[in-house]
Amino acid sequence: MSGSIEDFIDMYRDQMPMRYSYKDVEKMTNNFKEKLGQGGFGSVYKGSLRNDRAIAVKILTSTKGDGQDFINEVATMGKIHHVNVVQLIGFVAERWNQALIYELMPNGSLEKYLFPQKGGELVSLLSWEKTCGIALGIARGIEYLHRGCGMRILHFDIKPHNILLDENYNPKVSDFGLARSYSMDASIISVTHGARGTIGYMAPELFYRNIGGVSYKSDVYSFGMLLMEMAGRRKNLNALEENASRIYFPLWVYKQLKQGEDIEMEDCTQEENEIAKKLIIVALWCIQLKPVDRPSMTKVVEMLEGELGLLQIPDKPFSIADCDGDEDVMLNSQV
Repeated sequence: MSGSIEDFIDMYRDQMPMRYSYKDVEKMTNNFKEKLGQGGFGSVYKGSLRNDRAIAVKILTSTKGDGQDFINEVATMGKIHHVNVVQLIGFVAERWNQALIYELMPNGSLEKYLFPQKGGELVSLLSWEKTCGIALGIARGIEYLHRGCGMRILHFDIKPHNILLDENYNPKVSDFGLARSYSMDASIISVTHGARGTIGYMAPELFYRNIGGVSYKSDVYSFGMLLMEMAGRRKNLNALEENASRIYFPLWVYKQLKQGEDIEMEDCTQEENEIAKKLIIVALWCIQLKPVDRPSMTKVVEMLEGELGLLQIPDKPFSIADCDGDEDVMLNSQV
């Protein structure tokens, strides 16, 4: 693993962000004094650079594929500069230590503003206007990855946990460990290591190749599932839902809209309900079963910026009308 990482750094040295030593990181974090979070990858600590710029340091305790996820992160984020993508400032690559150094996002991940935290700190829900602004910012960030940086970058893991919020609640896409870069003219790509992503947000074509090839439309699907959770303010699949028809939220909400019934969100004004409805309709377009039926992220941005009255409800959400078993097709890909 160490050899693979060093070979990569030697090859792309001129394109790399700043390389630091592990001792540098110890100084930056005051010997890892303030821990911000922890996951399967390792732990994140708060720190600061010499110019007092606040940073977040991710200490990696596990890497996969001979360091491939570490290489992906450095290679991808080192060449990305967009207001809605987290900036990678530097990295550590030593024999026994790997770390990634990012700009600090003081308001943490979007996840904690959408779902109740088990035993964690309760946070106030975002306003509907702010929620819409965050959705638009995420869409612009993904659009940039798909079209704006020379190569087409597929993220493969768009979900609430990987959307971070700065001090003004501006969203930034993070965590590029599963990302892949491709030429702009590659319509279909090869995924050689099996399905990539997180269950519940992964596009169906990653499981069922007969419905279409893997492409940038896979990120569109993941964004749609994220957007649906932002609009519903709940997990899309909730087995504990008392109303059986609402267990899978995207299917329930589509049926409500198709029957001409309004989606009334709790304690919302008419204007806020319209914002929620717009997010839901855009999400329904994004989570179409067949990739060819999904819009590009450029079109998604256009829909989010436009008026609700200009949006049409998809004729066949998830193409369930073409499938035996109705919603089972979608549920099986999410659990």
